Amino acid sequence: MLVLAAAWGILGVLAILGCAVARIYPVALSAFDGHSFGVVEWVVFALWLVFMVYAEGVKGFHRAFSPRVVSRARALMDHPNVLACLLAPFYCFGFFYATRKRKIVSWAVATGIVVLILSVRLLPQPWRGIIDVGVVAGLGIGMLSILYFTGRWIFGCPADYAADLPSEVDSPRQP
Repeated sequence: MLVLAAAWGILGVLAILGCAVARIYPVALSAFDGHSFGVVEWVVFALWLVFMVYAEGVKGFHRAFSPRVVSRARALMDHPNVLACLLAPFYCFGFFYATRKRKIVSWAVATGIVVLILSVRLLPQPWRGIIDVGVVAGLGIGMLSILYFTGRWIFGCPADYAADLPSEVDSPRQP
């Protein structure tokens, strides 16, 4: 039963991220539809894409968020909690039953993302699409990263990453 809660946590996070990609992807593609890019647009596009792949995909997801999501899913099996099991995706995001710092960071990042989404919607094409291409790339890498760390766990080589539980006595430490 606890395996199902852990799977629900990971699959729920992937579903939330996947829904975001599905909503953003068509807008990102529409930047190339009927808009001729000049040198400035192509340079901004290339720089933004590289930045988002590194900052969001590698640093944000692969080095921090993804191993933590899987670590928190593993923690569900070691420290079962009915509410955490029912709301496993949000537990894996770190919104509750986490250290004070993790909750603050998780809620601040989520709030910041909402503000950015609302702000980017105000931009005209192709600029909105250029930004969205970078976001889709970063989220895609993030989703693949979660699958990577899940695979490591399934095959017996889990990442040694802190789950940021309120009491970190039994949890592995962050590298």
